[in-house]
Amino acid sequence: MRFLLLRGWLLGLLLVAWEVAARRAQDIYFPPPSRIVRVMASDPGLGELGRSLELLVLGWGIAGAVGIAAGVGIGLSRVAHHLLDPVLQFGRAVPPPTLIPFFMVVFGLGTSMQLATVVSGVVWPVLLNTVDGVRSVEPVQLDSARVFGLGRAARLRYVVLPAAAPKVFAGLRVALGFALILVVIAELMGSGDGVGARLNAAEREFRPDRMWAVILQLGAVGCVLNGLFLTVERRALAWHRGARRGNT
Repeated sequence: MRFLLLRGWLLGLLLVAWEVAARRAQDIYFPPPSRIVRVMASDPGLGELGRSLELLVLGWGIAGAVGIAAGVGIGLSRVAHHLLDPVLQFGRAVPPPTLIPFFMVVFGLGTSMQLATVVSGVVWPVLLNTVDGVRSVEPVQLDSARVFGLGRAARLRYVVLPAAAPKVFAGLRVALGFALILVVIAELMGSGDGVGARLNAAEREFRPDRMWAVILQLGAVGCVLNGLFLTVERRALAWHRGARRGNT
């Protein structure tokens, strides 16, 4: 509770400092928070935000499913890992925005291009963390499972996935932040709706206050998504923390 109060006071002080500095500067590119709040209240852009969130959730979900499935397969096979590791390292090093021109040529402007951009960038944290999590399973755990007669599917369900879960969730959390960034970038490159379209419209109309309103809105959305994910992660991995405390 004390930390929450301190955070609230810190946020309030930052907003007051911003307000004072902006009013003294009288710079059109640096509007005060009070003006930005009025802009957000008059035109919240909930429709555009909802469209961007829909794209984010869809892209993140597809990338998560593909990344976990492929990561488990690669992590379980020593041969596959040795063969594909150079490809994985190369793929993760390619900046996702550089693929946008290619996706524009293949899919044209629209949702397919934006979704491909999000998935191509978001899949790597999930995939690599899943591979690492699966490969970090202690061999003695797998040997014990075999001794007790657990088949391959049972070992995957009761041994491999629970042991890899913390790293998988870590990858999903990183991917969620990347997804928000890539959604905006993809929409900026070509979209008639969404948050990126609002930013483009604010630029054309020379409205820095609207730009700042969208930027703060995106920051708030990112904080909310991160908080929701952490809540789900804590509940999903409560057994893991309890097991670690029991072993210490």
